[in-house]
Amino acid sequence: MMKTKYYVALTFEEKRLALLSLYHLRNQLIAAGRYTDAVDELIVKCEKARLKTFKVKED
Repeated sequence: MMKTKYYVALTFEEKRLALLSLYHLRNQLIAAGRYTDAVDELIVKCEKARLKTFKVKED
């Protein structure tokens, strides 16, 4: 079975807000004594993601 890749286009501000939300979720999980592995992976992926600019053509 082939994995499906998804891409999300975020501005710098949206990326910052997503990271802040992930940090908040991670802190909540730590406080509850739960595992943070999945959130940690998302934080790393989000931090390593390159910022790519592109033009959107409007009709």
